[in-house]
Amino acid sequence: MNRTEGERGICGILDSPVVSSWGLHFGEERVLVGSRGSGTVFFTGCNLKCIFCQNYEISHLMEGDAISVEELALIFKSLESRGALNINLVTPTHQVPFIVEALEIADLKISVVYNCGGYESVETLGLLEGWIDIYMPDMKYGSNEVGRSYSGVPDYFDRASDALKTMVKQVGEPIVENGIMKKGVLVRHLVLPNNVEDSKKVVDFLATLDPPPLVNIMAQYYPAYRAWERKELSRRLKRSEYLEVVEYAKEKKLRLIELERWLF
Repeated sequence: MNRTEGERGICGILDSPVVSSWGLHFGEERVLVGSRGSGTVFFTGCNLKCIFCQNYEISHLMEGDAISVEELALIFKSLESRGALNINLVTPTHQVPFIVEALEIADLKISVVYNCGGYESVETLGLLEGWIDIYMPDMKYGSNEVGRSYSGVPDYFDRASDALKTMVKQVGEPIVENGIMKKGVLVRHLVLPNNVEDSKKVVDFLATLDPPPLVNIMAQYYPAYRAWERKELSRRLKRSEYLEVVEYAKEKKLRLIELERWLF
């Protein structure tokens, strides 16, 4: 795929950054936002096609504006000057070359967070080594089959598990100072309705990682985008489903955070 010749891949991006929005964000995990907020940049497009995507206007419908790498660097610097605790790159995978170039220009003094869907190549993560302080990937599914059905890729678990192993090796033990994360890996897992057994497979994998990451098991699923096409995804998550996954994660001794926010 030659983006400079106008060819678009599944991500829909050509040869310049495309950003939907940016600003200080207080809706992320407390270890990322503190009292000052996370400097969040939402990148347009995605390398996954999740049928339940809650940001589908950005990832699927491609809401956003093309900018230059220099303008992206200015966004980073602006957020830093406004007191952001970190620069939080949301859905960055398909725009990594632009991001690395902008980070080099910006010369930031704050942490950089790579906030992704987990479907990463080890080669791409190699390009990011030294630039990223905190990896915050999703671990969406515990099997390739579920990933194929819900996100349109044939090998989600294989790629995501290799990526997670690379991330923890790259940035090491999570470092949290005065309640603020400075370095390490924070994994998110959104529990889906009628999918507890697959969530347990995710927990089993996360329990093998060394050093162990922080883990946020999330309960805020609601049917969005095309979720209504699947009967099993067409309702909210049950409290009992969420708590079953949480209890299993506790048994496996995962380093859980944020649970009190989702014990509904």
